[in-house]
Amino acid sequence: MFRTLDQAQHVLPDVVVEIDGHAVRCREGSSVAAVLFANGIAACRETAVSRAPRGPYCMMGICYDCLVVIDGQDNRQGCMTPVRQGMKIERQLGPRKVRA
Repeated sequence: MFRTLDQAQHVLPDVVVEIDGHAVRCREGSSVAAVLFANGIAACRETAVSRAPRGPYCMMGICYDCLVVIDGQDNRQGCMTPVRQGMKIERQLGPRKVRA
């Protein structure tokens, strides 16, 4: 579905990120949402009440269906966040816990 441009393949280095505890190699600068899609993860979060699966829809920061946990921080927009070396990405499953 998503392909990197041939020119970008020669410029951008590979990085390793962690998705739900699994190491994944991807292109630095790709969006978190694109990396999730490329690795077969269509639903990156569940709704808080019904736990319905939700995934990136607009890919431009408008719909907020791509929310994920990045490096321990909840509610990060995957479509607007570029990956970087060592990033820890988790799907946002169920309701968020309120931190004191």
